[in-house]
Amino acid sequence: MPYVNIKITNENVTPEQKAQLIKGATQLLVDVLGKNPSTTIVVIDEVHTDNWGIAGETVTERRKQGK
Repeated sequence: MPYVNIKITNENVTPEQKAQLIKGATQLLVDVLGKNPSTTIVVIDEVHTDNWGIAGETVTERRKQGK
């Protein structure tokens, strides 16, 4: 039973985009590893940009700086 955990920042990802991520991750496991899609679990965690850091600064600050 594969378990995939996708972590993304909470920056306006639509339900449709999340559905595409779930479908795509599931299909990738089917195609590459021959896994059963009915037992494949995909969880998407949305992390606030204040709680995600890159190169010593939060994503919130990086976005303000245009990075």
